[in-house]
Amino acid sequence: MLGAPRKSPEQLQALDRLSEQTRRRFRLGPGVVVLVSEIACALPGCPPLETVVVFWTAAGVRHRFKVFKPALEITEEDLPCDWLMRSLAAPDGFDDDCC
Repeated sequence: MLGAPRKSPEQLQALDRLSEQTRRRFRLGPGVVVLVSEIACALPGCPPLETVVVFWTAAGVRHRFKVFKPALEITEEDLPCDWLMRSLAAPDGFDDDCC
């Protein structure tokens, strides 16, 4: 059967925890969408599993950051500082399908 592998309850809990930590870190309101995903990479030099966090502010600006660890290993200290939020914004027309 095709599709994403099932995540353990611990993995799902880690993804939810990271979503809430991101929401607190950047002071995001309850209506802001925060997505957290683990992505496997087989390219040389890539970590075998990285975690990507994406969120959109009320103005519709998309922000994104990666942590080069599985979600279960990430601590709050691994998240970017709140003052970096502007640098996490993707400019209009930015296409990051490559990485």
